[in-house]
Amino acid sequence: MTKDAILGAIRRGLRRGELPADQQAMLGGRLATHPRHLIPARSRLPRPEQVALFIRNVEKEFGTVERVPAPEAVPAALADYLSAQNLPARVVMAPHPELSAIPWAERPLLGFEQRRAQATDQVSVQHGFAGVAETGTLVLPSAPERPTTLNLLVETEVVVLRASRIAGAYEEVWDRLRGESRDAVSGGFMPRNIMFVTGPSRSADIEQTLELGAHGPRRLHVILIDDDPAALPMADVEAPPPVAVPGGPAAPGD
Repeated sequence: MTKDAILGAIRRGLRRGELPADQQAMLGGRLATHPRHLIPARSRLPRPEQVALFIRNVEKEFGTVERVPAPEAVPAALADYLSAQNLPARVVMAPHPELSAIPWAERPLLGFEQRRAQATDQVSVQHGFAGVAETGTLVLPSAPERPTTLNLLVETEVVVLRASRIAGAYEEVWDRLRGESRDAVSGGFMPRNIMFVTGPSRSADIEQTLELGAHGPRRLHVILIDDDPAALPMADVEAPPPVAVPGGPAAPGD
């Protein structure tokens, strides 16, 4: 059934025809301007604190995070995680260019297949589009290079995310989606599916007993690449060397 047929059926059910021109203009303006909803104050933080908030919220929701300094450190981080969890060193990986560019050959014992997930796969490596600090949520829009099945069918999902892709609030992620995604057919920015993943799958529907892996992965691990100098913890940022000011006190050590 086409979109016009669906909307026509709704109008007939409401016994209403086309909207008047003024209402159409009002709705068109709202869609064009993307008015923002309320943005929680807890997300309005300096960059190091935003990333720290994201990590805390991921861990609060039973996920795990490891920070690495560069993409070159991802293979070792993945191998160590799989070994610690007693998981096989063979994974199914998203065919995303950023993941393909990582030097996986440095860990020859890791085996990869770049494709959609199957029911028999145990571990997936997914590309993270963005993270939301206010809730510790991963944003994973569907795309040929980011298959949705990697988020659903495996027992363990590993998401490789850049710190520069962590936003404070959801509204900022929507801005990024609008700015970076454009469908050539429809002209819109919305992919077929967007998954908001906050921790591993879980449910307490039965006798209020928490069960991990109820509807998807029972483990969620984020490998966070520190590619944003402004987001580094203050202790990791090298202070500039002291400079003596002419006519002022000498710099320490002079």
